[in-house]
Amino acid sequence: MAERAEETIIEPSGNQLSLERTILSHERTLMSWVRTATSLITFGFTIYKFFQLELQNRPPLQGVIGPRQFAILMISIGLFSLIGAAIQYRVYRNGLRRWYPGTPPLSLVGVVAALVSLLGLLALVAVMFRM
Repeated sequence: MAERAEETIIEPSGNQLSLERTILSHERTLMSWVRTATSLITFGFTIYKFFQLELQNRPPLQGVIGPRQFAILMISIGLFSLIGAAIQYRVYRNGLRRWYPGTPPLSLVGVVAALVSLLGLLALVAVMFRM
């Protein structure tokens, strides 16, 4: 009979698992902010476009805040919340890198946040210049 070679199983330490959970927790939090910011940006842009199409041949609405101002407000809140969340994420990741030098530097969640920020900026420019 042939002898089977014993497989060596390397189990991660408690500290390594704790670090992984912390990193994933920060990424989930940023993704939640990305989701919230995306909702605010798209909701604001949709309100603007809806009223732009609805009020084409009518006089503008009179009130304290119009659809365009509301859209700019919603898109701006979405952008500022996403920028704040991205800064907070970066600060936490830099802190983890100081404590644990082997922490991976990049994550896909940062790329997604940057793309959604770009989308928000484009929507804001479109609403501000009435495109």
